[in-house]
Formats: sequence, C-alpha cells, structure tokens
Amino acid sequence: MSPKPRVIYWFRTDLRLHDSPALQAALDLKPECLYPIWTWDPHYVYRARVGPNRWQFLLDCQSDLSASITKLNKKSKLLVLREAPQTVLPKLFKAWNITHLVFERDTDPYAKERDAKVMEMAKKAGVEVVATRHGRTLYDPDELVKAHGGKPTMSISQVQHAAEKLGAVPKPLDAPQSLPDPGDLSLDFEQTQPSPEPDINSIQRDRDEKSYTTLAGPKADFAVPTMSELGLKPATTPHRGGETLALAALDALIANEHYTTTFSKPETAPTAFSPQSTTLLSPHHHFGSLSVRLLYWRVQAVITKAENKKKASTIPTNLIGQLLFRDMYFAAQAALGYSFAQTFNNPTARFIPWHLPSKTDPSTSLVTGAYTIDSPEAETWFQRWKFGRTGFPWIDALMRQLRHEGWIHHLGRHAVACFLTRGGCYVDWERGAEVFEEWLIDHETSCNSGNWQWLSCTAFFAQFYRCYSPVAFPKRTDAEGEFVR
Repeated sequence: MSPKPRVIYWFRTDLRLHDSPALQAALDLKPECLYPIWTWDPHYVYRARVGPNRWQFLLDCQSDLSASITKLNKKSKLLVLREAPQTVLPKLFKAWNITHLVFERDTDPYAKERDAKVMEMAKKAGVEVVATRHGRTLYDPDELVKAHGGKPTMSISQVQHAAEKLGAVPKPLDAPQSLPDPGDLSLDFEQTQPSPEPDINSIQRDRDEKSYTTLAGPKADFAVPTMSELGLKPATTPHRGGETLALAALDALIANEHYTTTFSKPETAPTAFSPQSTTLLSPHHHFGSLSVRLLYWRVQAVITKAENKKKASTIPTNLIGQLLFRDMYFAAQAALGYSFAQTFNNPTARFIPWHLPSKTDPSTSLVTGAYTIDSPEAETWFQRWKFGRTGFPWIDALMRQLRHEGWIHHLGRHAVACFLTRGGCYVDWERGAEVFEEWLIDHETSCNSGNWQWLSCTAFFAQFYRCYSPVAFPKRTDAEGEFVR
C-alpha cells in the first residue's frame, strides 16, 4: 500500500480559498498533510518595480488568507518562507518528505521560466508536480492563444471567437470546509540568501531591509512580514487587500442590481470619489483575493434576472466586457512572452520615434530598464508628469492620486497616458508603463503594457487623432473642479 501524499501547496497569485482549482487539486489527492506556503521571491523584492502601496496590499492579502486557513485548521496557517522558490523548494522536498507540489499555472514570462526550473528540480527529487489548473483569468491564456491559431489576441471579438471553441467559463468552486494538518515544520537546512543587487526598489525603502534575515521570520513562526521588516516606507493608500474584504465588496456590488446591470465603463466618472464610480476589484483580481470566475457568474446571474434586459449594458463596455479585456491582454502576453511589454522585437507594435526611448540588450533583444535621454526638455516633461507638476490641473491631480492611493479610474489612466505620449509630451509609452508598474496596486504586466500600447496607438488601437483634452474632458464630470481641489 503506497503512503498517503505529503503535499506542498504553493500560493502565488491566488491568495484566496474560494474558487481555487489548484487548491482543490491538492485536496483531491487526499493528503496526509498539507503545507500551504508562500516563498518570498527576490525577483519581486528587488527586480520588479513595486511601491509601498502594492506591498501593503499584498501583506493584507497574505494576512487575511493565513487567518482564513487557521479558521479551518487551528494547526495551520500560511507558511511564509523568506527564500527564493528555486532554492528553498528542493530543500523543503527533502526536509518535509514531500511527494507532491501543487500550484496554479501562471503564464507571465518570468513565472513560466521560474516554474520550469522548479518542476525540473521536483522531477529530480522524485516529487510529482500538479500544475495544470488555471484560475487567474476566465480562460486559460495558453488555450485562448491555441484557439486563436497561435496568435496574440488583439481585440475583444478575437477573444470571443476563440473562447467559443473552449466552451463556457467554468463555474466557480466553493471554498473548502476543512484543511489537513501540516506535517513537521522543522527546517534542518541552511538558508540561501539572495543577492540584493541590483535593487530597483531601494528608493521605496527608508530603513534597513531585512527580507531575508531569517528563513521563517524573526520569531521563527513563518509569519507574514511587516512593512518595517521589508524596510519599506509607510503605505498611503486607503485601499486594503484580502479575500474577506473582496467578497464583501462583491456582495455590495451584486446587491446593487441596477448598477451591475447597467454598468458601462465609458459612462462612469473618473472624477468621482467617496465612493469611486467603478468596482475597484482589480487589485483583488491581481493578487487573487477575488476569483474572476466568481465575479463573472454572479454578474451573469444578475443580468439574467434583470426585469428590463433592454436597458442592460453589453460587451465590451459592461462588467463582463472588462473581464474579457483582461483575458485579451493575458493571452496576448502569453503568445509573445517578454516582448509583449516593449516595442522593440514586438511583432504587434508599431514603431513610433518617441522621446526617451528604452535601451535594449542586443544579446536578448529585451529592454534593460534604462532609457536614452535624447531630449533634456522631454526628460523635464516626463518628470513633471510623473510627480504631478505639468501645470495642467486635471493631469496633475490624477498623478497625485495615483502616487498617493495606488489607483486612478480607468478613464483617468487614459487621460494621463494620452497626455504623456501622442497627446502632449511625445514620450515613450514604456516610461509611463514603468511609473504605473511602480505605483499601481492593481498592476499586471499584461494589462498595464496592453493599455499603454492602446492609449499610445502603438498597438490594439489606431485612431491617433482621438485625444483626451486635459481641459475639456474633465469638465464633463467635474465642471466645478472638485476633484482637482
């Protein structure tokens, strides 16, 4: 009789218990023990632009998930390990006598490379990997690409036609009612500390950074790190993360049947605040604290029951359309990999001679993160735009909101992106995408890069003459200038 499985469940961009196909796959193994872990990946600590507001949202999500796990099993929690997954997982396989590693598939370029290395190490260790389930999008991005003939999806209609071949969006799964105990938590091995150089996020820190001082945290209890431990400046956003808050926000949305049925993104006001005019669920989708499939099916149920279906908004402007846009960008990135987030070597992007162009590495054909200052005047414009000092009150108010809250309305993003690129400064869209990467709490490389290409008319959209006036446009919803003040 073969021994019962001993399973590591590796949380990444799925920080929830409800509708988690990968977690369900782990439970279907009927494991003897289940280790729910998070590995503190130095790629995101040092190499990806992440400001304090997004870090805080992540820590919120981790803390909430850990508490939810403990509610189901007092012996369990989210086990946060301060080491790179590529080095710590092989050691955990041996220390905890692991038979199975389970995680949700991720089609981001870096994640694909990382996961391939981890799966190779697992194979060498005799550990079976279960990584076939997707849960981050409505449809599996790789399957959408296959259904679209192996090409990136560049329009909503292309997504819809490809999706027809894949069938209906899967129904969401219920959260588990119980979780197995973790096994022995001994860590009888040395921690491998990553090199912090280069640390692109050093500007986000105002104290000593102790991300990797100890493997299981200062108290050796696998606790979620604090902002202080990470050396980060305090967050300023009022928006907080976690599955509990996400599900409450979803309930409030669905309770407003008129809003849910008639929602049309272009008709919402980018100047609205307290509350904002859109759902603000996007950061929960990014960190996985809210399932996109749960949102999809609950919205569909409201629309189906609507008394006056003639007044219901439709794709692409309704709530379902917003989720399809997200799938479109994820599939486009899945098809192109790293090249999707740049103009150079991107077959779908138009070359436009912007100021402040990115520098590229000839050996990889990828951007380096640095750029050429071909015009000191353009560099001045860019810095004024970034910090809200252009002299255009509408643009400056949006950029100040972005820096403070980590979020601005979608149409506000349109306005500042148009202003920086084709509508005013003629600065490379990749400079703007980098600022959004740093400051947005809902940043996803696929959606951020795709939206900037759209707004700069580099790809997806070609009507370059349709610009957002920094004066006339905000007057539509804020004639008295309350938002700016």
